[in-house]
Amino acid sequence: MKFSRFVFIAAGVWGVVVLAPLFFLVDISGRQYPAPGSYPQFFYGFLAVALAWQVAFFVIGSDPARFRPLMIPAILEKLGFVITALVFYARGRISNVDVSAAWPDLILGCLFFVAFFKARR
Repeated sequence: MKFSRFVFIAAGVWGVVVLAPLFFLVDISGRQYPAPGSYPQFFYGFLAVALAWQVAFFVIGSDPARFRPLMIPAILEKLGFVITALVFYARGRISNVDVSAAWPDLILGCLFFVAFFKARR
């Protein structure tokens, strides 16, 4: 249970640390791509949903056995981005640098998978 607790709480902390500053650093992503101001509903909508998942990770980490069923959508949340990035990369729509952003989600998705099996009652 300790492993599952650690993995989900660490994932929540990591996500908040990485995502929250994006609310205030919009110009960083606008340097390489069209400015998020041209599609604010997607940019800020993504951030809001992603931050909501960080809260879910904290909830799962608070009692992994109780919230074990929520680990399945958590795994899908992580691997969804990885699969999307790989498909875009395979089709030449994103660069090596862009696809490398999927590594943390791939690692966390794999750790979530292991935590799912370790969190059996």
